[in-house]
Amino acid sequence: MLEVATAKSHKVLFLNTLAFTVCFAAWMFNGVLVTFLADNQVFKWGPIEIGWLMGIPVLTGSLFRLPAGMLTDKFGGKPVYGTLLFVCAIPMFLLSKADSFTTFALCSFGFGLAGVSFSIGIAFSSVWYPRKNQGTALGIFGAGNAGAALTTLLAPTLLNKLTNNGANLEGWRQLPVYYAIMLAVMGVVFFIFAENKKPASSTKSFREMLTPLSDVKVWRFGLYYFLVFGCFVAFSQWLVPYFVNVYYLPLVTAGLFASAFSLPSGVIRALGGWMSDKFGGRAVMYWVLGASVLISFLVIIPKMDIYSPGRGVMAKRTGTVTAITDTAVVVGDVTYNIKQKPAIENYVDSQMLIFPTKQAWQEPAVEVGQTVKKKELLAKGVTRIFFQANVWIFAVFVILLGSIWGIGKAAVYKLIPDYFPEEVGVVGGMVGVLGGLGGFFCPIIFGYLLEYTGLWTSCWMFMFALSLACLLWMHLTVQKMMREKHPEDMQKIEEEKATIFEDYAKEAAHVD
Repeated sequence: MLEVATAKSHKVLFLNTLAFTVCFAAWMFNGVLVTFLADNQVFKWGPIEIGWLMGIPVLTGSLFRLPAGMLTDKFGGKPVYGTLLFVCAIPMFLLSKADSFTTFALCSFGFGLAGVSFSIGIAFSSVWYPRKNQGTALGIFGAGNAGAALTTLLAPTLLNKLTNNGANLEGWRQLPVYYAIMLAVMGVVFFIFAENKKPASSTKSFREMLTPLSDVKVWRFGLYYFLVFGCFVAFSQWLVPYFVNVYYLPLVTAGLFASAFSLPSGVIRALGGWMSDKFGGRAVMYWVLGASVLISFLVIIPKMDIYSPGRGVMAKRTGTVTAITDTAVVVGDVTYNIKQKPAIENYVDSQMLIFPTKQAWQEPAVEVGQTVKKKELLAKGVTRIFFQANVWIFAVFVILLGSIWGIGKAAVYKLIPDYFPEEVGVVGGMVGVLGGLGGFFCPIIFGYLLEYTGLWTSCWMFMFALSLACLLWMHLTVQKMMREKHPEDMQKIEEEKATIFEDYAKEAAHVD
């Protein structure tokens, strides 16, 4: 770790960020390609197969982050990063020859190694910057997440051109070749222009390097990263089929919306690093997790058009039904007015409906000549509730959440060098593993939740529960730390809370 940032520091950070952008674009490749192939019936894959193919590259890029971080701490980032780029280019090229689920999955497992570029870049960037600037530097590096947006933005258009708008579906096989060339070229650039540097801990044995993993903080940071990074990765892919199936959007338009989610999240990570340097990673995480809970809750309600029993009309006394019209039921000499059924409105997404809309009417439940008793139902009530879940409002919430998670990603990696300054590669690698596993498991979980509930918004229910769990764990941990470090101050705070609660209880009892 340097005491002062230099021109070499900035050059290495630029190369790291550029390489990470390329790797991340390749890592998210299946999100667009698998959706395209499934929608066009090139391969007959269901939701579960699609979830696995989206998750396999993420699994590879997650599981190998720890050894990649350790290798970077041991040998420096230049040889490890450069080799990775060339290695990933090979299975990416072979993907163009895939003709079954198995071969597609094997190639995906191979180029999924591009995901370990994160732990390499984090460790390699941190040794070039002083501690006070690491939040900003690592935030800038993390902006390479924007590579996901490049894939979701450009790949659908390229697929349309390569396949002549679906006339020649086999044209998709050219796209993996282009990505393979991009990875190989970046590998050449990295080997030529990057300079190597190792941390002070490079003299430790591999067993000694693993010692920090016994600290529970590593696993807590990993859970945070499971949410802010793993779920970001999952939704970078999942939002494409989400927009296609829920809002019936074309693949290219769905890719644009998914890009709008992932691009700001990557770019804003630099801002998150600066905020973490200025206000502290813990304070930033409080806001991130709180906002994640709120927004996830707001998008849980699905798009729906439901009919439910409403307020009906009951007989006030015994009698015989003598007449029935659209607006009334006559029993003996008593006329019971009923609400006429309105014209069913055909709501479309061109209308901006923020809140649920309601229509209510009543339908006769008896016939002329029928004898009815007192309190017997004459007309049943029907209520129609329509919630549009407007695509533009939903998109705004999703983009906002992606940006908030981008800030959270930087905040988590600001905490790591604060607590583990000489083990950033190992700890960052382990946290990256846990975060990456979120990107692997979440699409699979989403697939099973969708299969079980039939609701696309079930993924947001999962996000709400996960965000709340992270927030509660962090808050309880902070409270425990405060009690240990400042027991007298915490005791005063608890006493003040108790006093306020007692006063409130007394006032409430007095009002009653």
